[in-house]
Amino acid sequence: MAGPILHMGAVVMCRHGGSAVPTAPSPRVLVTGMPIATIAAPYAIAGCAFVPPAGNGPCVTARWTVGAARVRSQGQPVVIMTGVAICAPTGTPLLPVEAQTRVIAS
Repeated sequence: MAGPILHMGAVVMCRHGGSAVPTAPSPRVLVTGMPIATIAAPYAIAGCAFVPPAGNGPCVTARWTVGAARVRSQGQPVVIMTGVAICAPTGTPLLPVEAQTRVIAS
């Protein structure tokens, strides 16, 4: 599964409208002048509008479980737009909305 590589400037949101950014981007690889993300580092989520009935809170972090199969940075698969991520503690997916389109990874 191929897709555009996600970088610091990519727009990624949780299912409830919260904004997600990588906590530790890979500074060794830049696309459009910004560091890319790998699946090793979690994403931090701010502004999640989910109001839980009881127990769980809104989306706080997310972890990518599926990234590029062939492209790596610092030994870790890079995050791509067609990858899969799960938010904690809600278990809902992250939704990449906008990313650079020049660099595609598979």
